[in-house]
Amino acid sequence: MTDRATTFAEIVAARRSLRAYLPEAVDEQTLRQIFSVAQRAPSNCNTQPWVTHVVSGDKLDALRSAMPDRFMSGNFSMDFPYDGSYEGVYKERQYAAAQVLYDAVGIKREEKDKRHVQFMRNFTFFDAPHVAFLFLPEPFGLREAADLGMYAQTLMLSFTAHGLGSCPQTALSFQADYVREQLGIDASNKLLFGISFGYPDRDDPSSNAVTDRAETDDAVHFHS
Repeated sequence: MTDRATTFAEIVAARRSLRAYLPEAVDEQTLRQIFSVAQRAPSNCNTQPWVTHVVSGDKLDALRSAMPDRFMSGNFSMDFPYDGSYEGVYKERQYAAAQVLYDAVGIKREEKDKRHVQFMRNFTFFDAPHVAFLFLPEPFGLREAADLGMYAQTLMLSFTAHGLGSCPQTALSFQADYVREQLGIDASNKLLFGISFGYPDRDDPSSNAVTDRAETDDAVHFHS
């Protein structure tokens, strides 16, 4: 491979969902560089159907303080239904990925209380100093959500290239109304998910959780 292709392959391989961060904030200039790169993501007819709100500092601390209790009290408001069903090989992959994380942090499958504590860390953003909330404006739907997904992947690769870690979190969309209220966002912007990010805490056991991937031939079919 060329040097350029090798570098790209290394960045892709290095990107993974990290669940432990150092408290150090990323400076504004670096943040702007990262998000400027992500703006080059492709979209249907170049519509760029995404609205991103990056939260840091005191505002993030306020969300971090309130969201766990709100979740536990049943304060849910989701803009998009969580009605997918994992069956067969997809269920197997989901199970295996969860097991990799629990093994890394020393939690046994039957230790449900500890598993719950680990899950609740979603709502404290895994102690990350920043979170990006990704919104899909009305009246966009499934096709535009795919565009937003391409933007999110480009963004996370940009994080990786700048030495940062990130974790995409569907759980952060469980309190869409509250997030909009706290950030002053119009109801026409629908929350799809969030991404916690920052400098990785490599000493945390969860940072050793590395999931595998299916073989290329299991997912890609070549025709000629």
